[in-house]
Amino acid sequence: MAQVEATTERIIAADAETVFDTLADYSGTREKLLPAHFSEYEVREGGDGEGTLVHWKLQATSKRVRDCLLEVTEPTDGQLVEKDRNSSMVTTWTVTPAGDGSSKAVVASVWTGAGGIGGFFERAFAPKGLARIHDELLANLAHEVEK
Repeated sequence: MAQVEATTERIIAADAETVFDTLADYSGTREKLLPAHFSEYEVREGGDGEGTLVHWKLQATSKRVRDCLLEVTEPTDGQLVEKDRNSSMVTTWTVTPAGDGSSKAVVASVWTGAGGIGGFFERAFAPKGLARIHDELLANLAHEVEK
């Protein structure tokens, strides 16, 4: 079984601290940023960055729904890591300054893919699908902080 990765990035016309704080606000803003692929959003512990435990369902395709229970950590400045207790998926959000009051937001998800023919299709198509979902979330984030 191979590791599967999906990465998306966006330059946002807002300072890195504002962008990071908005992403880390699980009890407030984060739910508003999620595209329609997400449902059953619930903060179970914490709600602001490190120490947050958040649940949601991610409908990646019409037949594929992931029930996610995510533990949030902040291993370095400008970085949020969401580890799913229900799967091998780990999503890392990194926000860095990009000059002139802008920032660069990068989201990378990694998980252990299935084996066999199903794994082949997962490795071929899942990264592109998840990247589209993350791109929509980053567009929502930009819209929120660039007001």
